[in-house]
Amino acid sequence: MYLPPHDPHVDDPMRFKPLFRIHLMERKCATVECMYGHKGPHNGHIQIVKKDEFSTKCNQTDHHRMSGGRQEEFRTWLREEWGRTLEDIFHEHMQELILMKFIYTSQYDNCLTYRRIYLPPSSPDDLIQPGLFKGTYGSHGLEIVMLSFHGKKAKGTKITGDPNIPAGQQTVEIDLAHPLQLPDIENLRDFSELSRIVLEVQEQVRREEQQREQRQEEEEEHSQQAASQPASPLGGEGAEGEETAAGAEGTTQDKAPASQPFVLPMGVISRNEDYPRTCRICFYGTGLIAGHGFTSPERTPGVFVLFDDDRFGFIWLELKSFSLYSRIKVSFQNAQAPSREAFDEMLKNIQSLAT
Repeated sequence: MYLPPHDPHVDDPMRFKPLFRIHLMERKCATVECMYGHKGPHNGHIQIVKKDEFSTKCNQTDHHRMSGGRQEEFRTWLREEWGRTLEDIFHEHMQELILMKFIYTSQYDNCLTYRRIYLPPSSPDDLIQPGLFKGTYGSHGLEIVMLSFHGKKAKGTKITGDPNIPAGQQTVEIDLAHPLQLPDIENLRDFSELSRIVLEVQEQVRREEQQREQRQEEEEEHSQQAASQPASPLGGEGAEGEETAAGAEGTTQDKAPASQPFVLPMGVISRNEDYPRTCRICFYGTGLIAGHGFTSPERTPGVFVLFDDDRFGFIWLELKSFSLYSRIKVSFQNAQAPSREAFDEMLKNIQSLAT
């Protein structure tokens, strides 16, 4: 099991916890041992389900239980997974969320299914190197997010989840065609000023989407009308429009300053106050929020803040909350996708599993 560091220390290294081991014997025989729990290795089972997928099962789940019952198990889990005790957590809502996460994760400790995850492919035009990042998610603690680039969009997909947003969901989406010009440092402290800027861009994005849909409808009508005619100018106009948009996007990023002062607006909550005080560039984006059990999910406006090659942040406007993300600096072998299509297919599969 690959665990993030204790909340909120996103720059600390990841932690490893063995879940099972295999003893290879003579004549192609093998024994499997489950490593979960605190009573030592015990009998387990591994089954190959299909290509890039296998499952493990514990045959002695009593080894996972503690003599002090669920209360002792919860306190031990809290100390190991969060690096704190129940007495350290004063906020009642946070206690509730942590308890929900314990119940949610502990019910899967005896039978697990594993599926291969590809790392996102990269290109020279990417804003930064894509990959895996540790991110702060308020009372949910640290979670793992995969940052990938898709043309004019960047996506942050949850690899680990929580009772509100499960793994596989797209937690943030960054609109690379809409950079944000932050106000000066004094005005940036005013949350209402940042909110005004973001909501103006949100309205601009909405109008552009409506215009795009209208153009598509008109082009379809023209295509149908011109089906019997010898030539149609629509192809040339469409190509010109795409070239102009791509050129505008490139120009925007080329003009981005090397760095600019940054501070969180008053009233925005951050689990980690040790965030960088300068940033390279900001973009309009949306973040996914939902109730417990992924109820009533909706995308809400926010600000993507690029600090450097290994750190970025996201301001959740509606929640008045800030998430700080730090790159996982570990080399994974055999994790590259064989093609862009294979990676995109994997993203769709893990999202469909989550829903």
